[in-house]
Order: sequence, then structure tokens, then C-alpha cells
Amino acid sequence: MRYDIPAPMLAKAVADVPGGEGWSFEPKWDGFRVLAAWDGETVELGSRGAKPLTRYFPELVAALPEVLPGPCLIDGELVVARGEPGAQRLDWEALSARIHPAESRVRMLAEHTPAMLVAFDLLAVGDEQLTQEPFAVRRERLERLLADVPHPVHLTRTTRDPALARRWLAEFEGAGLDGVVAKALGSPYTPGKRTMLKVKHARTADVVTIGYRVHKSGQGVGSLLVGLYDDAGELHGVGGVSAFTDARRLSLVDELASLVERDAEGNAVSGEGERSRFTGAKDVSFVRLRPERVLEVRYDQLEGARFRHTVQFARWRPDREARSCTFSQLDAVTAYDLGDVLS
Repeated sequence: MRYDIPAPMLAKAVADVPGGEGWSFEPKWDGFRVLAAWDGETVELGSRGAKPLTRYFPELVAALPEVLPGPCLIDGELVVARGEPGAQRLDWEALSARIHPAESRVRMLAEHTPAMLVAFDLLAVGDEQLTQEPFAVRRERLERLLADVPHPVHLTRTTRDPALARRWLAEFEGAGLDGVVAKALGSPYTPGKRTMLKVKHARTADVVTIGYRVHKSGQGVGSLLVGLYDDAGELHGVGGVSAFTDARRLSLVDELASLVERDAEGNAVSGEGERSRFTGAKDVSFVRLRPERVLEVRYDQLEGARFRHTVQFARWRPDREARSCTFSQLDAVTAYDLGDVLS
């Protein structure tokens, strides 16, 4: 028996936790989405993207056959925790570091920053396919399957109470979680379709333009690079703003032309952005801009001193001085122990 791993079911963003009957709510985990298959012989960790995750998490490949009661196909999230018991939270940077080309590095990271699997859906048990069953049935089967399964596999909590889900939205961010997901109790599993709902934290901040990357087409602005000042007056890059229309990408080049830093010969000065294990050979150069123009962006959360995800352009802020855009304007999130979320 070998499982065919489908594309994962996806979620569309909504502004608030839906009310009414027929919904199941669960925390939104901030990790790597994974379809974990144990067919009785081999473990496969399939990702939402094209990159299989199996080779990067040997500790889970070894653990799943030991702890799972039998062959199954689980939809879940790979996460890494940091901190002492009672003060743990998710660690996105440590999780990201797990994607490394060197086998020796993969083995070392598996020992020092082991991952766990948080399960939230069940697609198959043995030879029985469950994708056409309603979520309420799949959830009940998942609870039975994992009733006595120990770490590193964890069953995500659920509730049918929207008020409790809204409380989770506020509290669980302190443990590094990403929001709340709503699933229709009567819905089958729909690979690749956005039939779930997700509610994420929405905030705004005023940031400074420090550069832009040319769009992959070679025409216009692909993304704006933005920064914030610290208490010592030093400017730090905090992320990028993208998702512009074709027309807007082109108009931004003209709009920002007067801010482009130039050398003695009048050529635009370029910078080199941070390269990660995800960018690979991708061009990360950018056109430097004088840090004078302020814009308001929408963001969901921070990871360290950077925006966790790409942020969205809201509006220009000609009324703001660039140096007034500091980290102090960002929301401070109350810490919450990851262990309490998992329990």
C-alpha cells in the first residue's frame, strides 16, 4: 500500500471568526504545512509547494512509525518550539533553518532543534480513504487514532464556540501562532481549494522606503523594501511590500525616481538583500532609495525584528517624517506558553 499525497486543502482570509452553527474552529499554526504519510513501510512528508520535506526531518521519519498505531495519511503542520517549559513559543527561524542542503547539517539540526507534527485532519487510515467524509467524521477518527500517541505528534485542539475561538485569536499569538481556522463540519476534504476560512491578526504600521526590487518580468517595481528606526536612530530593514498591479508597478518607478541613490556617474546604486535557503540562486539585488518617504502597511505579526510575512501597501504618509517611524509603534504581544496550547 502506498498513499497518493494530494494537494492540501486551503483557506481564504476573512475579517472575523464566523458565527452560527456548523463550524469547527482551531488554532492556526505558523509552520510548514505537511501531509504526513506512513504506509507501513516508508514515511513521506509532502509539502504544500514543490519541495518534499522528508529528507529535512529525519527525526520525524524515525519517530512516526514508532508512535503511530498504523498506516495513515495526516494533514498537519511541522513546527519547532523554543524556550523552557512554561515559557515556550514557536520558533519560525529555527524551523526555516531546517531546510539545508548538507546532510550533516540536517542531522545536527534534527538533534538540536527537533520538530513536531501538529495534526489537524485525517485523509486515510489503512486502506480506508476518508476525504469524502465530512470533517466532523474525519476529526472524530483523528481523535481516536491519536488518543494515546505521544510527542512528537500532537492533536490540535478544536472548539465549536466562536467566542472561545476569538479568545484563542488574541491569546495564542503570544505563543507564536498565526490566527484561527474555521472548517465547515459537513465539508469533505477538497484538495487545492480554499474551502476553509482563516482569521489572522491585522495591524498597520508606518514604515520607510529603503529600496525596491525590479519585477521578475524586468518591468516595474516587484516589491518595495521597507525599514524602521531603532532607539539609537539606526535604520533596519524589516520586510517587503508586494502584490502590485501591472500598471502600479510601472508607475512606481516614476514615482520613486527622485529618491534613487546614484553614484558620481549618475548610475543607480544597487544593494544586495539577505539570501536565505529559500531564495537559492534567486536575484536578491535591489535599487537603493534615500530613506525619506513613508508609507502605511498592513501586517499580521513580527518574527524577531522583521515582519513575518510580506506586508500590504495601504497608503503613502506624506505627513510623517521618516525618522518618526520606529519599532515603538508596533504592538507588543503578551507571551503565552506553547505548552498550554498543545495540552
